[in-house]
Amino acid sequence: MSLWRSLFVAASLLAAPLNLAHSQTPQTVKAKNVVLVHGAWADGSSWSEVIPILQAAGLHVTAVQNPLSSLVYSVEATKRALAEQDGPTVLVAHSWGGTVISQVGTDPKVTGLVYVAARAPDANEDFVALSKQFPTGPARAGIVERDGYTKLSEEAFLKYFANGVKPEQAKELYAVQWPTAASIFAGRTTEAAWRSKPSWYAVSKNDYTINPDFERFLAKRMNATTIELDAGHLSLVSHPKEVANLILDAAGYPRS
Repeated sequence: MSLWRSLFVAASLLAAPLNLAHSQTPQTVKAKNVVLVHGAWADGSSWSEVIPILQAAGLHVTAVQNPLSSLVYSVEATKRALAEQDGPTVLVAHSWGGTVISQVGTDPKVTGLVYVAARAPDANEDFVALSKQFPTGPARAGIVERDGYTKLSEEAFLKYFANGVKPEQAKELYAVQWPTAASIFAGRTTEAAWRSKPSWYAVSKNDYTINPDFERFLAKRMNATTIELDAGHLSLVSHPKEVANLILDAAGYPRS
């Protein structure tokens, strides 16, 4: 065998495993844990309908009590929760919480990101300017600000923020809504974890807080596995099984 032929055969043998690996479909990494991050005008109890489904599937679940006082403090709270996890973890966010997981999700423990009617900013992006390319949801007309913190009026909360949620449940959520610093909405991330981690997105087709077409834009931009729900902004409350199943998909678990 000539020298050139010997070199060609050797190169082919070395290249074969690489070509085989490239042709394989990437597999979802099975997670042990799920960390849930709530959004503005809410607290950790907003995940109460989803948590039992995930726990029944065998996942360890932690709901972050997001302080909503600044992006920095919210990121720190989620990092603390993530540090407590033992092994592969899926990060999940609703609404403004998507800003937090986009920053924190580059952590090596994080195997996937799930956005539920959530923001998904790019690194250093002016997300407020981006959002203005889409019609503003009527819920925002009900924002009431005091001493630098915001809440939604009862009418706006029940009619637009919690549309599709049972009235008695919506009133409970209104009672526990967490004051949200007006400044956090303009906060910019320095990371965009969805650019390097597998992502899933649940669009709320009847969302009056974040425009559904904006949600579709964000999901498409991140190349997320996407579902659409006949739900308002609080799909995690009104459609917990569908949201939980999307999280189970991201975690590599069978659907409930």
